[in-house]
Amino acid sequence: MIYQQNEYDSLKKVIVCPPTYMEIKKVINETQKFYENDNIDIKIATKQHQHFVDTLKKHEVEVIELFTDPKLNEQVFTRDIGFTIGDTLYTAEMGRNIRKPEIDVLTQVLDQQAITYQALKTRSIEGGDVIVAEDKVWVGNSQRTTSRAISALQQHLPNKDVVEVPIREDILHLDCAFNLVSDEVGLIYSPAFKKEDAEKLHERYDLIEVADREQFTLGTNVFSIGDKKVISLPENKKTNRHLSQKGFKVIEVEFSEIIKSGGSFRCCTLPIERN
Repeated sequence: MIYQQNEYDSLKKVIVCPPTYMEIKKVINETQKFYENDNIDIKIATKQHQHFVDTLKKHEVEVIELFTDPKLNEQVFTRDIGFTIGDTLYTAEMGRNIRKPEIDVLTQVLDQQAITYQALKTRSIEGGDVIVAEDKVWVGNSQRTTSRAISALQQHLPNKDVVEVPIREDILHLDCAFNLVSDEVGLIYSPAFKKEDAEKLHERYDLIEVADREQFTLGTNVFSIGDKKVISLPENKKTNRHLSQKGFKVIEVEFSEIIKSGGSFRCCTLPIERN
């Protein structure tokens, strides 16, 4: 079954990919720039990713793993290559040509699993910029997602309000600065947005402000699995405390090696069924 109306209902099925060939090659964000000389310890990254997958399975989530290709060093970030809205799984149109073969891997696995999908063709839109919120879909206008592609997505979704949200140039995707954990509560790094856009989001939701330090460790990029349970980095103590104060159960999972490449738990998941 394919179904998702928001970012926080009970997660039933998700697509991930192990970081077997993960590597910082061409720096694409501030986090990678900071860790470029250290790069990625594959052994540690693999262990942390497996613990994350085991945590999902412990909470009765069906996990589908993509096969890895040594030429594709960013495959772990499955969020970017597709997204589910309603009963449709859309494959993304990638902003960087080097990541386009990741779509081929995804579609091969979807075909094997007899999972239907619809390919988006307007250049370009990536799943990290898409936040699904019932009747609204917030989409970041970023280096990877264009206004033209956002308008094309609205044509696919006549019964939803697709809202374009410009983000600061150095922020790779919307979910690195904004995320939702319930129909009322979310997380935001306000400096990533124009003042009026940040105010608009604050008016709509009860938003936890993520400070600069925890934005660097991707405080907004938590992953909801339903029943007010949220997977988050142990490093983001202030964010986690605020979530707990608002009634969420925070499940802390080590992911320090993977976030060196500028993506965290939401970036590493492609949900295809929530209810």
